[in-house]
Amino acid sequence: MLPTFNSIYRIGGHGLSCLRGYDAPRFNARLNQVQQISEVSRDFSRWRTHLTWVLMFAGVVGLVIAIAVNAPDARLAADQNWSPFVLVTGLLLVGLVANDDGLFAAAGNQLARASTNGVVLFVGATVMIGSVTAVLNLDTSVAFLTPVLIYTARSRGGGEAPLLYGCLLLSNAGSLFLPGSNLTNLIVLGHFHLSGAAFFADMWAPALAALVVTAAVIVVVERRGLKVDHMEPVELMKPTLGLGLAAVLAATVLVVVLHSPALAVFAVGLIVVGIRLVRQKENIRHVLEVVGVPVLVGLFGIAVALGTLGRLWSGPASLLGHLDTWASAGLAAVLSVVVNNLPAASLLAARTPSHPFALLIGLNLGPNLFVTGSLAWILWLKAARMAGASPSIARASRLGLIAVPLSMAAALVVLSARGLA
Repeated sequence: MLPTFNSIYRIGGHGLSCLRGYDAPRFNARLNQVQQISEVSRDFSRWRTHLTWVLMFAGVVGLVIAIAVNAPDARLAADQNWSPFVLVTGLLLVGLVANDDGLFAAAGNQLARASTNGVVLFVGATVMIGSVTAVLNLDTSVAFLTPVLIYTARSRGGGEAPLLYGCLLLSNAGSLFLPGSNLTNLIVLGHFHLSGAAFFADMWAPALAALVVTAAVIVVVERRGLKVDHMEPVELMKPTLGLGLAAVLAATVLVVVLHSPALAVFAVGLIVVGIRLVRQKENIRHVLEVVGVPVLVGLFGIAVALGTLGRLWSGPASLLGHLDTWASAGLAAVLSVVVNNLPAASLLAARTPSHPFALLIGLNLGPNLFVTGSLAWILWLKAARMAGASPSIARASRLGLIAVPLSMAAALVVLSARGLA
């Protein structure tokens, strides 16, 4: 589970155990600060709940309208979109169990202990974020790694900003490695039936270029936050090497080997979470909260509606047919911010796209521009606030305005050099 405010207060080094070193006014100020964070988090939670149900309502209405207007095209759009949503649900379930086993927290603790300076710490975090995103999806990455990286930064006495904003931007940037890394990959490439291994063979180099450039931008802009005081990290419980690790390994193999791993990965997720529920080590309410069923239902409905529109209206396909690689990626990036990258992918890939890989570069990197770009933003904001941080949408967007054009350019150059443009 994500840490509670009391645990974050202890992790930050300001818990009751430190009372002896503080006078009463200072301790009360710290306590008031925690209470204010809690109030802000509750306000955000209420706002997010309202937005969630509005999104679900819009998705259901869109789905009903699509079926009423043209049922056959709506069915084709649903056939294209159901698999990615089932896959990400399975990956979130696997990530939940891995998190409960302490795998992510242990990785963060080891990263903090092994890093000799702030730059090394950030490079290690980049590798960890990229790996988790590639294997377990960017939504899993931001939901579970955000609090871990905040803890890592605090335990080393450095600024939180590089790891806090890096988790979001690097998760989006690292979502080009495997089909399951981002739902958009599966939606756009539904026409091509590529296996995970074939997709990786084509996209590993552009994905790596995007990840490295995004990391470099964060290092330059947030360089002051990379200074650390070499504080000894707090000892954590050793991770449980059992169900969570087995599920991660199984999901990785399935995603890489199978052409359509959605049902298999979903089954793995259901099995491991089911075992946790039977053993009473997990509760169904928390599982449903992590998966975010209303959000997934809403986005699925909107994606099907726009996919149906793309089949009825030849405008998007005709426009893409007249655009080159760079323009296709640019259009995808802009549209991802306007309507979210999942519905944008469904609309632009309703018919076989001319430049599918360029389209993915825009759809996956474009969301770093603004909060409307991807579901990962909402998950990141929630996780960061639960960890006691104060993430700024404006600050993240400013980083994105620099990182997105540079990372997209780097990925497109590499894509063209490999003859895949």
